[in-house]
Amino acid sequence: MARNRQPAPTPLNEVALIGRLTQQRTIVVEALIQANGFVSAQALHGQLAADSSPVGLSTVYRTLTALADAGRADLVRDASGERLFRYRPGPDHRHYLICTECGLSRPVDSGPVEDWADNIAQASGFANVRHTVELAGVCPDCGRRHAAAEPL
Repeated sequence: MARNRQPAPTPLNEVALIGRLTQQRTIVVEALIQANGFVSAQALHGQLAADSSPVGLSTVYRTLTALADAGRADLVRDASGERLFRYRPGPDHRHYLICTECGLSRPVDSGPVEDWADNIAQASGFANVRHTVELAGVCPDCGRRHAAAEPL
C-alpha cells in the first residue's frame, strides 16, 4: 500500500504563508529549509552574505520571526539568550533537546507537556495559551570528548 506523502515544501509556498512574496524572503526561507539544525539569524545572514545574496540582516530577522509566528519554524534560545530557528516542515509543534556544546538537536516526545499546557488553559479559562519548554544538555559525543580530555 502506498503512503500518502505530502509534497515537499517549497520556499514560495512558505513565503506565501507569512505575507508578501519577495525575492529576499524566498532566499531566507530557502536557506532555512536547507540549514542543518537550529541557526541564528546572524549566522543565516552570514551564510547568505558569503553566497553574495542581496538580503539584509533585518529582512532575515523579520522573515524568521514571521515563520515562527506562522508555526513554520521552531524557536529556541541558546545559553546566551540568542534566538535560534529551525524550519518546521509540518504544523506540529515540537520541542527539542539541544547540546550546549555542539548544537546538536533532537526532537523529544512532548505529549505530556502539551497535555499539561492544555489542562492549565482549560482550568484557568485562558485562551490562546502558548508555552516554551527548552531542554539542553551535553550530547553523548561531547560528553565522551570532555571525559577523555579530563586529567586523571
